[in-house]
Amino acid sequence: MTDPNQPRPQGILSVFDAITIMVGLVLGVGIFRTPSIVAGSVESEAMFVLVWIVGGIITFVGALCYAELSAAHPNAGGEYHFLSRAYGRSTAMMFGWARCTVIQTGAIAAVAFMLGDYVAQLVPAGPWGPAIYAALAVIVLTAVNVVGTIEGKNLQVVVTFLEIGAIGAIILFGMFGSPETAERAAPSMPPETAAIGMAMIFVLLTYGGWNEAAYLTGELKDAPRNIAKVLAGGTVILVVLYTLANLALLSVLGLDGLRQSDAVAADMMRVVAGPIGERVVTAAIVVAAISTLNATIFTGSRVFYAMARDMTVMQWVGIWDGRGKTPANGQIAQGIIALALIAVGAITRDGFKAMVDYTAPVFWGFLLLVGFSLFVLRWRHPERALPYRVPLYPVTPIIFCLTSLYMLYASVTYTGAAALIGLAMLAAGAPILLFKRKEAEPAEQQDASPDPM
Repeated sequence: MTDPNQPRPQGILSVFDAITIMVGLVLGVGIFRTPSIVAGSVESEAMFVLVWIVGGIITFVGALCYAELSAAHPNAGGEYHFLSRAYGRSTAMMFGWARCTVIQTGAIAAVAFMLGDYVAQLVPAGPWGPAIYAALAVIVLTAVNVVGTIEGKNLQVVVTFLEIGAIGAIILFGMFGSPETAERAAPSMPPETAAIGMAMIFVLLTYGGWNEAAYLTGELKDAPRNIAKVLAGGTVILVVLYTLANLALLSVLGLDGLRQSDAVAADMMRVVAGPIGERVVTAAIVVAAISTLNATIFTGSRVFYAMARDMTVMQWVGIWDGRGKTPANGQIAQGIIALALIAVGAITRDGFKAMVDYTAPVFWGFLLLVGFSLFVLRWRHPERALPYRVPLYPVTPIIFCLTSLYMLYASVTYTGAAALIGLAMLAAGAPILLFKRKEAEPAEQQDASPDPM
């Protein structure tokens, strides 16, 4: 059994801290990459703006569902804990396997590569420069988070506000930086078929990461009462920033300019601020990548803590460091796996990108299960007092589940046969079920509110 004297997560994060981590995780490099793809999938400027607003609404609906789950079942294991309570430890352990070995660590490696690519533009270091910078970023940020939760949180607050400031500058330059002098791209033919489904895939990809807030409930002060504020507040901030940023891009480049651009923010800044604009926005993207990478590292290791408590082996990965108030061993294990993925990516970039992309069906499949777990847990525990109830039940969770189901279908269709590789990765984790604890243990039984300071 788990040592009752072992340090456990403590409530040291305020609502402000948690919102900052959530916003920093979501508000990443996607907004600098996906608008051109979305523009190429819609027929009009109005539709371009509308899909971003709809994506924000869908994200908000998902946040409301997660708010009920997180408030009723606060635990540092987040989604792992929800799945364990709803479907049993076997399902949760398979989710933990997918998250620990591919989904989360793949995301860390992918963002690190994006960071490395842009740092290499500012400080060239040869053909291996991006991989070197990516590895250094993972090592440094993992070390910061191993030192302690407070240190990781403080770094996140700083880089998130720098990131918001950078995007705010893009919004102001775009809306008030003399767009009338811009030379817009020549009109192009609209898409033969408005691929709204494809547009939504990339919009929701850009909003992706909001669900990571569930992993903060083990360390959030008064989590049952405050987690809804974190999820709702963070989502509103994201919707406002993304909508304004896309309006700014649209006002300068126009829909055709967005379609023809591979670097929308850099092109916009070049128009309104001259050649220096490109370097400014490159620096902004570096800050955005640091913010996303640090937040992903911060939340990712929490599932190692939850999963290790359900296993008879490798329990050292789940040890919570009482001094730093962080799952230090989980941080280290996560960093090692991410570095291995970076090494693979350095040899075969396309193969690495494909490996990360192929996990999308697995991700959306588990997100669908999490959404459905809200119904399961309400049915199993009708007497349970819920600190927060999702509004308009059951319509709200039904919308979330249907959206997840559609995204699962779209991701399988988009990747085609590649989806089989993601499923094979998931199946490869089946042997870990042989090491499942036979007795009921905290990860399944207990909704662990943070220990007092």
